[in-house]
Amino acid sequence: MSFAKLISLFEESGIMTFIGYFFVFNLGLIVIEVLLDLVTSKKRRWNDSLANFSIFIMNQLLEKTIVGSIGVLFLIPISLMAFYPIPLNIYTWIAAFFVADFTYYWMHRLEHEHRILWASHSVHHSSEDYNLTISFRLSIVEGLFEWIFLVPMVLIGFSPFQAIIGLILVAQFQTWIHTEHIGSLGWLDKIFNTPSVHRVHHGSNHKYLDKNYGGFLIIWDRIFGTYQKEEEKVVYGLTKNIHTNNPVKINFMEYKNIWKDVKKSRSLKDTLKIIFGGLAWRPDYFKDKN
Repeated sequence: MSFAKLISLFEESGIMTFIGYFFVFNLGLIVIEVLLDLVTSKKRRWNDSLANFSIFIMNQLLEKTIVGSIGVLFLIPISLMAFYPIPLNIYTWIAAFFVADFTYYWMHRLEHEHRILWASHSVHHSSEDYNLTISFRLSIVEGLFEWIFLVPMVLIGFSPFQAIIGLILVAQFQTWIHTEHIGSLGWLDKIFNTPSVHRVHHGSNHKYLDKNYGGFLIIWDRIFGTYQKEEEKVVYGLTKNIHTNNPVKINFMEYKNIWKDVKKSRSLKDTLKIIFGGLAWRPDYFKDKN
């Protein structure tokens, strides 16, 4: 592929085609892994995988209708206050990707540290399996608020289109890392988000909790002190598993738990802590993580 062709691919008219190819490639990887597990009789909770596919379909329907337009509608007027409008070209697309990756780190970290955000993100962590279909297991309501984390990018000067696509590309990259078929990749595990690195992130082991938030680069975790190498066998799932394959229950279980706790609250202060509290609300937080 020529350099000119590569540039045109990342122009506004071509980026969606690139994402389309990326999506088909990732879908192909998922199909191959499913077939491989069938042929090798690898232990897998197939009802769990079916739930992941169901959640994916729900997400696609919502993204193509209501949820997918929310971020654009809010970010466009915010872009009018941008410091300096950044043009669309190959260089700014590369910059947008890495800025979106940095943004993803902090968004992801906050989703673990604050309960109201964890209520949606816990959907992705609620499976006790670890395979490529887990990349489909994403909250159906996250799109209603995740655009807020892109506001700094837009104020800097990136267009809402570029900011949103940058975040999508970071998320799309992570499909292939949800697998046990690939072991440690050596020095790459210290720079990029790899299967070994991300297995740790999905672990409910005490030493693995709240580690490895990076999307594409894992150096953010090394800089901010949240990196953990894969050492002991990973136990997947939540510290308190939900034991259901119902896609609706999977998506709203933690919201239900929050409501139960709110009803027991005796003051507004306690209610706010329950809903927006940091790590202290989690029963595993004070446990020995060594």
